[in-house]
Amino acid sequence: MSIFTRYLHFRRFGIGISNNAAVLFSDTAQYSNHIQHIKSRSYTTPTDELSEMLKPEVKKPAKKMSKAMLMYLQRAKDHDEFIKKEIVEYEVGKRHLANMMGEDPDFFTQADINRSINYLFPSGLYDRKARPMMQHPEEIFPSRKAAEFDESGRPFHSLFYTSKPNYYQTLYDIVEKIKSLNDIEDSLIRQGTLPMDKIDLIGSAWLSKMDIENKLLENIKDLEYDYLITSLERLCDHPLSKRVTDLIMKYRKVLVSHSSEITMPPLEHDSKGRPYIIVKNCLRKSARGQVIVWGNGSGNITINGHDITYFEDMHHREQIREKNPLFISRTGYITDLKSIGTIFGRESTYFLMRYSSSSMMRMAKNAKREKHAASFEKMTFPAYLR
Repeated sequence: MSIFTRYLHFRRFGIGISNNAAVLFSDTAQYSNHIQHIKSRSYTTPTDELSEMLKPEVKKPAKKMSKAMLMYLQRAKDHDEFIKKEIVEYEVGKRHLANMMGEDPDFFTQADINRSINYLFPSGLYDRKARPMMQHPEEIFPSRKAAEFDESGRPFHSLFYTSKPNYYQTLYDIVEKIKSLNDIEDSLIRQGTLPMDKIDLIGSAWLSKMDIENKLLENIKDLEYDYLITSLERLCDHPLSKRVTDLIMKYRKVLVSHSSEITMPPLEHDSKGRPYIIVKNCLRKSARGQVIVWGNGSGNITINGHDITYFEDMHHREQIREKNPLFISRTGYITDLKSIGTIFGRESTYFLMRYSSSSMMRMAKNAKREKHAASFEKMTFPAYLR
């Protein structure tokens, strides 16, 4: 009986779902109202929400830039466009020039351009810069820095506010290289190895102040230039400086060494053991000569069977005796200088003798090694002129 009573009380409650949860309603009317509310509820996006979503996005006002910044960015943009235009015209002109010369435009190099310009526009002007030329626009027009900051005014380089970011960046790179080389040196010493890998700077020289300014695109003072060179020299003195050759050679220029291209004849000896060396094709204007250098001489000079009095002018004698490289180096006093052949003009004679003396001085190191003194005994000239 009690169970039936409890069931009757339970029948008075209604069961419904609200917010994904079961709910008991004590009254039937309350349950029916809940059902009607669920049926009337729309599960689509309301119209007002759609209108809010479809509204066009309001653009944020752009940040104002100063007139100086606008002018700076405009100048940088104009310069880049100008260089691009000049490069296009240069490429078109190069192709036209290649067609005029009967060459392949795709393989027409700058050396071919220079040769063609010299052929088409021969000029005898002394200054080479005044002669006709056709160079790449980047070589003719001075380089300029690109924009160093963005539209918001934020600089790209961390050292921008030093006013010379490229210069101080170079000094920073040098210090970083020295520190890294020191770490490598310490590790090698701990391993018991003596670090010896120093760079060889023979045949090169430091760039001038103007060249470094063109490379850095910044104007530097003499004191700053000296400080940069001193820092680079300190880097070069490091025992492992060869490992940073790329950084060092960026600020050095390779010198043209003609002495390495000249092949000196070997030192020979005659039957009496007297050392000598033959130098052929000594040139002076139209004169041609052959020089034989003999050691263990006595300082005699003979030209076409005559002594130094062959030259009547004292100026010519001074050129032979006092301004001759052999006599300046005190080697000529133990040399014999003899000239045989037809000489066209005394001026050409003594100039050719001086030239031959200079050629012989190249053998100074080898002569010292052989412990022989180089000397002139005979100078022979052919009887023809070219």
